[in-house]
Amino acid sequence: MQRPKILVTNDDGITSKGISTLIEVAKSFGDILVVAPDKPQSATGHSITIHHPLRLNAFHQYEGVESYSCSGTPVDCVKLAIYEILKGKPDLLLSGINHGENTSTNVLYSGTMSAAVEGAMEGIPSIGFSLANFSADADFTAAQWAAHEVIASALKNKIPLNTCLNVNIPDISVSAIQGFKVCRQAHAFWADRFEKREDQFGKPYYWLTGEFSDVDQHEDTDLHAMKNGYVSIVPTHFDMTAYQALEELKNWKL
Repeated sequence: MQRPKILVTNDDGITSKGISTLIEVAKSFGDILVVAPDKPQSATGHSITIHHPLRLNAFHQYEGVESYSCSGTPVDCVKLAIYEILKGKPDLLLSGINHGENTSTNVLYSGTMSAAVEGAMEGIPSIGFSLANFSADADFTAAQWAAHEVIASALKNKIPLNTCLNVNIPDISVSAIQGFKVCRQAHAFWADRFEKREDQFGKPYYWLTGEFSDVDQHEDTDLHAMKNGYVSIVPTHFDMTAYQALEELKNWKL
């Protein structure tokens, strides 16, 4: 039986601990192609590069795995992999494992999840993985275990068309994980603020800060699952139509 072709990418950069962990997991399921940013691209969302050239270079850190570093965003990596390297679509796209969770509205800013969403737009079964630990030296043992379980199930059961999975793993040991919960994205947001600073020339600049406000306390959300020791799985799609507002807007006098 032919092994599936699996594309692996991320937004923390091709040398990150998270992607090396995901590559090791993916190798047990299929033949791997890695195309990932040559530097961190966190919070780039679904951006693509159109104002300067994209560069793609062979990367030799992962023995026995065809790998390339890309000067662009995670979405650029997916596009280049499909249209320039594979000349076709992989059987599965895996993004991550991100350093830091991508729960709730964070999914809108996430380069990790944007790569998975791009895969779904291309009709490719796609999964984004994130660990709730921002440290470069985070312990990915639990995330590695969770990724293996989810990938195995996704290959067996098939991800619905035009849908990707947003998988978030709490920063706890494997033995402490309570299980997996399929849930919805929580309605929460960042309470943004800016710190005004001055550079060495006395010119002002601004640094974005803020606090994450969890205003959605319902038990069917990804945030609730994570807080209670579960790996959260949110089926995610790229159709941003507010269907509940369609009929209301049709009644407007336009």
